[in-house]
Amino acid sequence: MKVTLRLRMGSHDAHYGGNLVDGARMLALFGDVATELLIRHDGDEGLFRAYDAVEFLAPVHAGDYIEAEGEIVHVGNTSRKMKFEARKVIRAAPEVSESAAEVLSPPVVVCRASGTCVTPKEKQRGKP
Repeated sequence: MKVTLRLRMGSHDAHYGGNLVDGARMLALFGDVATELLIRHDGDEGLFRAYDAVEFLAPVHAGDYIEAEGEIVHVGNTSRKMKFEARKVIRAAPEVSESAAEVLSPPVVVCRASGTCVTPKEKQRGKP
């Protein structure tokens, strides 16, 4: 099962000079993807336990469109293992004009991660 979200990074997402977006924003997107995956799979949001790997691979700027995708790669009795990838599908092109943008083909992978979520049953038992 896969889930994909696509959204534009706004000026409110920029955290550093040059309108650079904080890498934590990609992790927040992965959290939203994980939540939808768990709802679709288990009928409950579950809880994200931990990332076991995160790679930031390319910069993201305000005005870029990001596609965040995740999938459940292993289903255990009390947990769900997931992998995630964020890709820049459109990049802002401020060097052309304030509103210019470029569709990227192929998209640029900006972040990859994997992690584990606990099931609703474990969540109710108070497990992290």
